[in-house]
Amino acid sequence: MSGRYASERMNREAVQRGLPASLREPGPFRLLFWGQALSVIGDRITPVAIAFAVLGLGSATDLGLVLAAGGVPFALFGLAGGVWSDRVGRRRVMLGSDILRALSQALVAALLLTGSAEVWMLAALSFVYGTAASVFMPALVGLIPQTVSAPRLQEANALVALTRSVANFAGPAVAGVIIAASGSGEAIAVDAGTFAVSALCLARLRLRTVPDDAAADEPEPFVAGLRAGWHEVRSRAWLSWGLLAMSTYHVFVLPAVFVLGPTLANRELDGSSSWATIVACFGIGSVIGNVAALRLPLPRPVFMAAVALVGASTQALIIGSGLGTAGIAALELLAGICVALFFTLWDLSIQEQIPPRSVSRVSAYDFSVSVGLMPLGMAVCGPIADAIGLHATLRWMSAVGIVSALAWLAQPSVRALRRPEVEPEVAPERTRAEPAEPPEPLAQPAGWGWFGWLLAAGVAAAVLGSRRRAG
Repeated sequence: MSGRYASERMNREAVQRGLPASLREPGPFRLLFWGQALSVIGDRITPVAIAFAVLGLGSATDLGLVLAAGGVPFALFGLAGGVWSDRVGRRRVMLGSDILRALSQALVAALLLTGSAEVWMLAALSFVYGTAASVFMPALVGLIPQTVSAPRLQEANALVALTRSVANFAGPAVAGVIIAASGSGEAIAVDAGTFAVSALCLARLRLRTVPDDAAADEPEPFVAGLRAGWHEVRSRAWLSWGLLAMSTYHVFVLPAVFVLGPTLANRELDGSSSWATIVACFGIGSVIGNVAALRLPLPRPVFMAAVALVGASTQALIIGSGLGTAGIAALELLAGICVALFFTLWDLSIQEQIPPRSVSRVSAYDFSVSVGLMPLGMAVCGPIADAIGLHATLRWMSAVGIVSALAWLAQPSVRALRRPEVEPEVAPERTRAEPAEPPEPLAQPAGWGWFGWLLAAGVAAAVLGSRRRAG
């Protein structure tokens, strides 16, 4: 028996050695990471499940209405969410967001499973879901520095971004399996379960204290907090020009990819199979980019983010290049690396260069002007392509993004700004009299048992649902 236990212990130690330091050591980040890893998969399940649910009830116009209802809150409440996060606490805001999304998704699942759902109900619940999501992301950007030490901040951001890249593959795949086996209601029920697990992890977080010499004893009024966030943006050229470049990327480049990319694949390539290959290669590139950000020392993250955004802005040009599926997919893989590096290093720069008390509200300007303005580009890129041609539109929209990114790169503060100096972590010395402690086993994340029960409940619901339909 002792040999068996020794073998298990060696296996655990081998797994721990293969993990990044932020996940090997006990602490709040490990809890946050596992909760978000589950939750973000649920985030990627929902778009697939809700699309089939709405199309089963109505038309493509109805689907657009439901999706728009989920996107509008980012423009309406994103800034407010950032201020609230800095005032009342990021963990509290995130916990409330997860609980609200768990409840709204559970209600959507119940409506679909009982056959009571109507389009207006799904649109209203999509608005509730979007409202909760709009305040979550700025809070998350501000919370991460409270869960890791300064030398591990780049690693932590890369790990969180890596979960999103992996979820882009895993989420739709899980959704497809559940929908094929049972239905959209069961898939959304699993999403509700992932939010419940994330909420359990957040409830158990014990955060580090981040020093902020200028922090006030009393929270500032809401409007004053909003103005303070704008002052932080306006007073830093690298940040204000970066927000302009990011907004241009979301308004011009991404709509060209999302709307005109599938159109070109359908007209000139092999349709959905070609587009699936291109998207898959982009996803592989984003994973590579996250791993690079995880491993490489990058002393000038703002400069590298600006360079990466130049590469990311070539996506529309790549899609309209006429190189065929293989050529476009290969270049999109490189673009995926650039996109992953940009977003990881952008968040890192805000966390390190902005006073801790203002990180979430500054990040809220980021989400409001980027995600909030993207529907504008989605609406106009199709008519522009009809007027001047598909390839011309792709070239011009990429050109606008590239010029904006180059203007950001040309700012002296972008090239000069470096990461703040931090002292490396030193492990405490062990005296000769102290016995060596056995290594901690690789603990499962808090709430994992609950997730198992929730997943089992979702499978049971799927089986019952399939039997009900078969009958």
